[in-house]
Amino acid sequence: MTTASAPTTGGSKAQVHVQRFGTFLSGMIMPNIPALIAWGIFTAFFIDVGWTPNADLATIVGPFIHYLLPILIAYTGGTMVYGIRGGVVGSIATMGAIAGSDLIVANINAALPEGASELGQVHMFIGAMILGPLGAWTMKKIDSIWEGKIKAGFEMLVNMFSAGIWGFVMAVVGFYPVAWVVNGIMQALSTAVNWLVEMNLLPLTSIIIEPAKVFFLNNAINHGVLTPLGVTQAAETGSSILFLLEANPGPGVGLLLAFTIFGLGAARASAPGAAVIQFFGGIHEVYFPYALMKPVLIVALIAGGMTGVTTNMLLGGALRAPAAPGSIIAVMLQTAQGAYFAVILSVVLSATVTFVISAVILRASRKRDLESMAATDDAFGAAITQTEAAKGKSSDHLGGLRGGAATGAGGAAGAAATATEREVKNIVFACDAGMGSSAMGASVLRNKFKKAGVENVTVVNKAIASLDSSADLVITQNQLTDRARQQTPDAIHISVDNFMNSPKYDEVVDLVRAQHEDGV
Repeated sequence: MTTASAPTTGGSKAQVHVQRFGTFLSGMIMPNIPALIAWGIFTAFFIDVGWTPNADLATIVGPFIHYLLPILIAYTGGTMVYGIRGGVVGSIATMGAIAGSDLIVANINAALPEGASELGQVHMFIGAMILGPLGAWTMKKIDSIWEGKIKAGFEMLVNMFSAGIWGFVMAVVGFYPVAWVVNGIMQALSTAVNWLVEMNLLPLTSIIIEPAKVFFLNNAINHGVLTPLGVTQAAETGSSILFLLEANPGPGVGLLLAFTIFGLGAARASAPGAAVIQFFGGIHEVYFPYALMKPVLIVALIAGGMTGVTTNMLLGGALRAPAAPGSIIAVMLQTAQGAYFAVILSVVLSATVTFVISAVILRASRKRDLESMAATDDAFGAAITQTEAAKGKSSDHLGGLRGGAATGAGGAAGAAATATEREVKNIVFACDAGMGSSAMGASVLRNKFKKAGVENVTVVNKAIASLDSSADLVITQNQLTDRARQQTPDAIHISVDNFMNSPKYDEVVDLVRAQHEDGV
């Protein structure tokens, strides 16, 4: 039941660090997606090129994106580090960066020759993602200096003034160096993206994005780069193609449809349900294990992604705001006016290309897969064997997955053996953002407990960064288990390949039922 601790190589350490960084960025952005959606609705209806132009209501659009969204992101990042106090200080610091950026842009525009194109506002999304956590962390360190040393009755006075004074200091830091650095970063990134567009090279980004998604490294790219740039473009033109680079559900559903028709065993049986969840629910994580079973399939995902980006470039496909989650429903709701044909076609073509290439790969390896299944009588085990063959080395993560693919007496024995280690009352499903795939897994396990008549056990979903000592048992996808174990080393950790239908859920139910029967 517990996952074995494997030696961590330099490469896997780097992957864990990038995943953790991406998770932190995601933790700042994801809770504020409703605000981005609200801004997208204002943009869709009320700007000059909107569905129902309204000059008065359109005045909300600018302040919304320039002030409210960065400050919300900074506050969220600050609270992640140091609660409400950290959120307030981080927000003050970000306001300094916004004002500093506006001054820089105003000075540059004032020095431009007559008739030259003026620079637009730089929206401090990246500045907020820097200053929110930084302001909170430094405030936490300062508070630790006099913790326990303040005389009774002066606590509120010291707390209020220390936060106000340090907020002032961080606002000055934001106004000068941070505003200057972020303006430079945004200018460099914008120039790079514009160059890719002008040279018709934007589809090449799929070579990075699609593999990054499969290895849970996409959040650093999506929330750290694409969302800030996309929002800036959307504020100027009303839409951005950048919102579709990562969110397009076409490649994922194409892969799952290929498994539905040409897959084998349990992978084939589970693929149709995964396709529905991925395409309509927007939980892309459900197709990652299928690609990891046979890594060469990442080529199909890249080809599908490039096809979608190319289609949108040629036909003008774009979204008004980020589509989160990456569901076809969310994509359609955020599609820019006049771009529906391009966006729909990009999804269809990307799914078709991925499906065709995946089908060829699955058919070409079908004989070997059948032979492996005959030897192991285990479809997931066969897929894991093929994955290791493709990688040219064994994998501790995949080895643990192979062991968890079998059910029956062995699983019950594993559960019974673990039952004596720790009483399981609080079970946590953890993923990057703590919303999509982990919520789905928690719902599946809750239903299993209900059917088994097991009560007095809590099953919740959280972001990995939010895990704490209250968790008795933590369930993660195998690529994320190392990070979860670092957060809660004393908990029981279980790796699964797929949150939808892992056989290890039955082991967990058996474990808790055995504890209740034994009166643990």
